[in-house]
Formats: sequence, C-alpha cells, structure tokens
Amino acid sequence: MAFNIKGRLSFEHIFTPSSTEGSEPTFSCSVLMPKGSAEVKKVEAEMMRVATEKWGAKGKEVLARLIKGGKTCLRDGDTKEYDGYAGMDYVTARNPVKPSAFDKNGEETEKADGLIYSGCYVQARIELWAQDNKYGRRINAKLLGVKFEKDGDAFASGSGPAKATDFDVDDEPSDDGKKPWE
Repeated sequence: MAFNIKGRLSFEHIFTPSSTEGSEPTFSCSVLMPKGSAEVKKVEAEMMRVATEKWGAKGKEVLARLIKGGKTCLRDGDTKEYDGYAGMDYVTARNPVKPSAFDKNGEETEKADGLIYSGCYVQARIELWAQDNKYGRRINAKLLGVKFEKDGDAFASGSGPAKATDFDVDDEPSDDGKKPWE
C-alpha cells in the first residue's frame, strides 16, 4: 500500500540512477524525519502491517529482529555522521524505474530545473514490501515519486545545478593586470 511521507531529501538520485558497490543502478533517495514524529510513526505502522502480512503471527518478532539488525528501510540518523542526520530517523527508498517528480503545484519537474536537490523538503510517495529470499529478510521501500515542498540548505554532495546568478560578473583584471583566462 503506497503512502506519503514528508521530510528533508538526502542522497537524491531521483533523475539519474546510481550504483553502490557494483550493484545494478537504481533511482533512490533518503528522507529525513524528526525522531518520534507523525511521519516516522506512519512508517513504523506500515512496517508492522507489512511484517504481519508476510510472516503472520511471527511478524512482530521478525520485525523486531530486522530493526535490531538494521535490515529495514527506516533507520536511526544518529548512527550516521552526515550533515542533517542528528536527531532524525530516515527512510531509504529505491526503484529500478524512474520515479515521478513534481513541483509544489503538481507540475512535472526535471533535474535541469534545479528544484529537487539533497537538502530540500519533499513529500515522498513510497511503498513498503517484505523481502524473504536467498538474500535474507528485510523490509524495503520502493520510491514511487517526490513532490517538492520547500527549499532547504543544500547538502554539500547534492547541490542543485548552477544558476546564472551564481557566477561573478565583474571583468576586472587581477593584480598582475591580466584577466584570468589570458
């Protein structure tokens, strides 16, 4: 069952897939949410629903083991040394298929627009699913789309594309009387 969570976007790979450790490239992101927030509680409730659906009466026990082992899509931000993660929980979601991306008005947006970047605030549409196969048991999140909500300070690794106003306009020569490109 798909649902929305609101939070701050991190490790944005919405428009271009990325690969880690030689894995198949996927579209992905993490969404940061304050610990104990209503958004975190929604994810926790959905993890319980998915675990119970997959493992029946043992769902609660299996989920507790998965959480303890770090094998769920919801994790503790205090375990990471990244800007913005302290005091937060985060969901990491992936999809081999490109997710949709929208501006605040619901219009489609692309990478070149510079609207969606690591550090902005979004609504993310995700769907949780239980994995139980030769690779082990997990609760994963599938990324279906994101909708821009508001700007935030960009994380260093995820700045949006440069805008014309980011560049110097002065054409003054340096101390040696030459322009930098001469």
